[in-house]
Amino acid sequence: MTTSPGPRPPRRPGLHFPPKDEPLRDDVRTLGALVGRVVQEQGGDALFAAVEAARKAAIARREDPAGDGEARLVGLVEDLPPGEAEQLVRAFATYFQVVNMAEKAHRIRRRRDYLRRAEDGEPQAYSLRDTVERLAAAGLGPDDVAALFAGLLVEPVFTAHPTEATRRTLLEKQQEIARRLVDLMNPELTPQERRGALARIRAEVTVTWQTEEQPRERPRVEDEAEHVLFYVTDVLYRVTPAFYEDLAAALGEVYEGSGVASLPDLPRMLSFASWVGGDMDGNPNVDAGTLRRTLARHRRLVLGLYRREVAALARRLSQSRSRVGFDDEVGALIDDYRRRFPETYEAVLPRHREMPYRVLLRLVGARLEATLEERPGSGEGGEGYAGPGELYADLAVVARSLEGHRGEHAGLHAVRRLLRRVDTFGFHLATLDVRQDALVHRRAVGRMLGEEGWEERPADERAERLRRALEEGEEPAWRPSGEEGIDRDDDPAAADARRTLDVMAAIAEARRRHGDGAVGPYIMSMAKHRDDVFTTLLLARWGGLGKDDGTIPLDVVPLFETVPDLEAAPAVMEGLLADDLYRRHLAARGDRQMVMVGYSDSSKDGGMAASRWSLQEAQAALVDAYTAGKGKDGTGVALTVFHGRGGTVSRGGGSTHRAVMAAPEGAVAGRLRLTEQGEVIDDKYGLRGIALRTLERTWGATALATAAPRPADPREEGWHGIMAQIATTSRDAYRALVYDEPNFTAFFRGATPIDVIERMNIGSRPSSRRAGAGIEDLRAIPWVFAWTQSRLILPGWYGLGSGLEAAVEEHGEAEVAAMVSDWPFFANLVDDAEMVLAKADLPIAERYVALAGEVGEELFPRIRQEMQRTVSLLLRLKGQDSVLDANPTLQRSIRLRNPYVDPMSLLQVDLLARWRATDRQDEPLLSALLATVQGIAHGLQNTG
Repeated sequence: MTTSPGPRPPRRPGLHFPPKDEPLRDDVRTLGALVGRVVQEQGGDALFAAVEAARKAAIARREDPAGDGEARLVGLVEDLPPGEAEQLVRAFATYFQVVNMAEKAHRIRRRRDYLRRAEDGEPQAYSLRDTVERLAAAGLGPDDVAALFAGLLVEPVFTAHPTEATRRTLLEKQQEIARRLVDLMNPELTPQERRGALARIRAEVTVTWQTEEQPRERPRVEDEAEHVLFYVTDVLYRVTPAFYEDLAAALGEVYEGSGVASLPDLPRMLSFASWVGGDMDGNPNVDAGTLRRTLARHRRLVLGLYRREVAALARRLSQSRSRVGFDDEVGALIDDYRRRFPETYEAVLPRHREMPYRVLLRLVGARLEATLEERPGSGEGGEGYAGPGELYADLAVVARSLEGHRGEHAGLHAVRRLLRRVDTFGFHLATLDVRQDALVHRRAVGRMLGEEGWEERPADERAERLRRALEEGEEPAWRPSGEEGIDRDDDPAAADARRTLDVMAAIAEARRRHGDGAVGPYIMSMAKHRDDVFTTLLLARWGGLGKDDGTIPLDVVPLFETVPDLEAAPAVMEGLLADDLYRRHLAARGDRQMVMVGYSDSSKDGGMAASRWSLQEAQAALVDAYTAGKGKDGTGVALTVFHGRGGTVSRGGGSTHRAVMAAPEGAVAGRLRLTEQGEVIDDKYGLRGIALRTLERTWGATALATAAPRPADPREEGWHGIMAQIATTSRDAYRALVYDEPNFTAFFRGATPIDVIERMNIGSRPSSRRAGAGIEDLRAIPWVFAWTQSRLILPGWYGLGSGLEAAVEEHGEAEVAAMVSDWPFFANLVDDAEMVLAKADLPIAERYVALAGEVGEELFPRIRQEMQRTVSLLLRLKGQDSVLDANPTLQRSIRLRNPYVDPMSLLQVDLLARWRATDRQDEPLLSALLATVQGIAHGLQNTG
């Protein structure tokens, strides 16, 4: 096709595109030209010329650092009027939006290539076929595989992102672009069809240009829920049956003739959950009412999906009695529903009444309608389904009849797909977790017990007092009521008590109304001691969750977040395991305990290296504790580790399957639960083909880590000691800067755009967990987001160089290099830090530092020295000349992206200085700054 000038990937010296990636390069070139035309059409010739000049200057700056490229670029972006600056940023941001979509489409293209090659015995790594082959190679027979699957469960948990930088309406447009790019992969397209697809892409890009990126009002919790639920209803609902179908096919190919591949018999191994609407931690906008409304929305969405799918099946399954037989139970069910829903039956056309499947499914649709509208009574307003099991049973009647009457290729596949969806999504769509800060509970229970100085008492003393109250069924000394002014500022503990009791009552109500799967575990943020678990159980009983037999149907999950808390976690859980009262509670809950470990706050607390090691050690110690707690018959409490991972490397992000395979043996044990948030959700689940690949990789890693863990390396015991030294030294260096340096907060607030991020209307939750302007109070997400924007990305690497240097000095470079090459845990850590360092840019970061004035001049030399130390050691240990030499695809992507991010970064620096000079009052400057935040986030593909 003919292209016109516009943003396009530069032909950079030394960059090589292998044949497999040439189609991506072609797509990017085509889309860059398309964006250029949109910019010229919508912004005019002057804007187009400014974009081209900035692009060329940025490329020259990168290719010849000693030349005049930087001076030209700075001259182009300095002192621009806010409106012109915003338009310039939007041009580059639009380019990144389409490039990001092109990369997603290319992932689907590459997946299709692998699937074609799999027919010749070359399955893609961690595809379902590859995983099943590895299980078979490890010696698992059909019975072993069946036993493994019976205990396997992968559960992504979607959370709201306080710094999510893309509105849902724009995400939908981006996905439409990606789908049209997928269409363009079809070599059979006619020229007219190709032009039509490109026209659709241009239309979406143009509408995106004309759509305001920043909402004028802060999103509500309901808006965040809609954002997350979009991926569940539009993507995961669609691909889940395909996952099981692909798995059954892989099993049939590898275990041919064994019967293990029976699709209907595969147990449920995927589940989905959400925090949006149940996460109260630091969010005053979430309460019992939010929980009820969110679950009602979940129910309406999934029942609506079932109703539409049942209606489609009714149209499709037109088999007639005169042509094929039917099971008697089909007729019996029709007779039953004919009495319950006479008007629906009478509405069936007479010529269709000899089509039993159509009639039955029309009646099932009527019962779903009654369920959706929650109509009581009988007759045409007859009762709805009490739960998903009843709907499943009705659909199973249809499936059995089709199986028994030559229906294998006459609709059975579609019915089985719906059965799998009902089994996975129930009537709740996604399990809603509930989360609260442990301090809030502590205040509430102290108030209700009437105990003075409760929070200051020793934790063990609190635990014994709470234990006694639980054992004896003690009632509270004080209970809040609507007349007691519990919302007054002078009695926050009473307000905490009221809110907590209301939430517990809402959980009990939700379980009755939506089923046990509707509400997930109750998670306590910042848990520190066993009394936090007893506190939650006592409040649950007082809130109406207790049963007549004394049991409390609530899974309490302590979340250990800081480095010290992670180190203490095994002892806390051992204390609970040794407690008879708590063991009785666990027995009533199926002898299963979930423990959540936090990546974000532990990294913010001690730096990435110390955080990762604390998490690894905590998991290993927890496995030991729960293994030691098993009885002689091998029974005991099963442990599930819930990973609170963020999107960025600094917050535990990175490759999930590599992290799973590097986990301590026994830490996975068939179950993987992990959070997904921010742009990572869109990256992993935004398109159906990519979502399916994400699920198969995550499931495959979980299956292999459970059944075929990597063999132990005898060197690892010694490496643990070296890693402990690296962690300690790196944490000391990190905390010496971040927490011990008195001027660091001023430096952070001056050298990053945190003050802009705090003004963004992009999350229902405040940026800080509690009131206060210090680093301790700031949430980990805006902390990382701000450093990413400044191109320093300090949380992802600072301190690691000091730790590596100490280890090399004491143990030798060869030993530490062996850890990098042969220990998956350490290799992941080093690779993640290397990726962050590749995205960092010291010269641009130095311009942000200048905004901090004298404190920047004081602290930046320390930071520069640590970065240089870290880069130098990583290259030596990996035997590389440049960062990311071992990952040329990522290296090339970052090198190609950087010149398009640079103009936005330099614009942001200039605008920040001007905005702060107005005491942050100039709204046009703020609007332009917000555009730079969005654009840089699109370019670096990272927020927090």
